[in-house]
Amino acid sequence: MKEKGLVYWFQDLCKDYNEIVGKKCANLGEMFQIGLRIPPGFALSIELYRKFIRDTGLDKGLERYIKGLGNLNGAGIKIFEEISRKLRTMVEQKEMPATVREVIISNYHKLSQTHGKKNMPVSVRSSGTESRPGMFETYLNVTGENELIATVKKVWSSSYTPRALAFKVNKRLPIMADKLGVAIVKMVNARSSGICFTIDPVTGDNSKIIIEANWGLGEGVVSGSESIDAFIVDKNELKIIGSHVGKKSKCVVQVDNGARWVNVPSNMQNIACLAMEEVVEIAKTAKSTEEKLGCPQDMEWAFEEGVPFPNNLLWLQTRPAKSAYSKAHTASSAEVADRITSTFREIDVSKIKGRLKAIKFKF
Repeated sequence: MKEKGLVYWFQDLCKDYNEIVGKKCANLGEMFQIGLRIPPGFALSIELYRKFIRDTGLDKGLERYIKGLGNLNGAGIKIFEEISRKLRTMVEQKEMPATVREVIISNYHKLSQTHGKKNMPVSVRSSGTESRPGMFETYLNVTGENELIATVKKVWSSSYTPRALAFKVNKRLPIMADKLGVAIVKMVNARSSGICFTIDPVTGDNSKIIIEANWGLGEGVVSGSESIDAFIVDKNELKIIGSHVGKKSKCVVQVDNGARWVNVPSNMQNIACLAMEEVVEIAKTAKSTEEKLGCPQDMEWAFEEGVPFPNNLLWLQTRPAKSAYSKAHTASSAEVADRITSTFREIDVSKIKGRLKAIKFKF
């Protein structure tokens, strides 16, 4: 069963669908349209969430509870935590209506069967209509019907985290203002993952491409908590002109019902997690993407284990990049700049000696 306007596959989306499925989902569709290889999956529309709260009567229940809260200006974190627990429980404990459940599950089975699986492991990601990094929740390695339904409700309820509530009160937005779509994406069995800037975020130098990488899933890079590998590529010549191979003592990998940090085997800690061919392939695709979209990009990528090169390079996200010196400078870009400044204290291109056949990802 597929109801028009409730579910959209990524290949049917583009940036014009932002208000229908949220930015993350619309962006994945746009990436597909410009030729980037993305993980397969589908989007639950904002209208599907509205149908969920409407068909269950949850919309009226939420409105009554929120109305009874009164003025929250000046409220402390403990109050927001208490309100968050109540609102999230209201959403997560509400039984999913059969019609809504069927829409989600039928498409999940279609995704699973397309890849020869009974229950495909997926990531379940929030997709708001406005960019609010870190505001809402994402869940990794979700498997099976019941777990998927429960996780979708958790993502929907993450519009009521203490942080989200405080943000809305501070901005004088209605507590029920957030419109969340949900991205359901095939999990990538990532051997290595990372980020790529088509501009140097520290200096604003547009002639360089900056790549950061670690073993396993991308959370091992974007968290900024571990030493990682980094590469500088000349954008015009697509030549590696600098590198730093960090001691990668930990990385994030898939486990049952999620992902977790693990210790990297000692023989893998001090070798580059990317071969030269892979670094150049990332840079080449990133350069092409920048040309198509018309501005420097901040991109996330992963190399999938067991798939031949270069088809194993998947793109997870792209968005306009901000350098540390741009007028649109934000705290998050400053953190990235600080991390990259630290990473590039040592530049030694001779350390990139790996070839594809030499890289094995085993724990």
